[in-house]
Amino acid sequence: MKAGIIGSGIVGRVLASALLKEGNEVILGTRNPAKEEVVKWKSENTGGNVGTFEEAAAFGELIILATKGAIAADAVRLAGPANFTGKTVIDTTNPIAEAPPVNGVLQYFTSPNQSLMESLQELLPEAHLVKAFNSVGANKMYKPDYKEIVPTMFICGNNEAAKKMVTSILTTFGWETEDLGKIEAARAIEPLAMLWCIPGMLNKQWTHAFKLLKQ
Repeated sequence: MKAGIIGSGIVGRVLASALLKEGNEVILGTRNPAKEEVVKWKSENTGGNVGTFEEAAAFGELIILATKGAIAADAVRLAGPANFTGKTVIDTTNPIAEAPPVNGVLQYFTSPNQSLMESLQELLPEAHLVKAFNSVGANKMYKPDYKEIVPTMFICGNNEAAKKMVTSILTTFGWETEDLGKIEAARAIEPLAMLWCIPGMLNKQWTHAFKLLKQ
């Protein structure tokens, strides 16, 4: 599979490396190919390529949006909305505001009844967005080791085939998938990042993940 990553921060680099390890072709999209972290990633991932957001989006059969939430829409516009048409897009973003956390609780720029994912879907009406990878640290996104416990990744989206593709990727990456339905569920999934970050903000604990228990 060909994958285009929009964003060269830690999330984008981790997921790009993971996809390469699983035998996929990858372009890591960046606005600054000379950035130290990008150069280092390329040297450590010789099978991968680096390009612009537009090149990554045009290349990918699968696109992963891995920017800060505040610049996600601008990144999509730079990548060219037409390049997303008909494609599965994994949306890892969270609507984190610039304001500092309050007692360890992140502040969001969205309201309870509107998610960032819904706004991005409006910008990309012909793409198949699936929310995933937004509620865990980058260091645990690929092959997380919790001994015998398989952590849960919550996803949502309007296209069943796209969610099936993302579920397959998550299984390969070592996750159990819980499909929470249509895009409106992002209003509940995105705040999981807020919950996930509290132990980190308060206790410097950044290696945990969520698990949904069923009986």
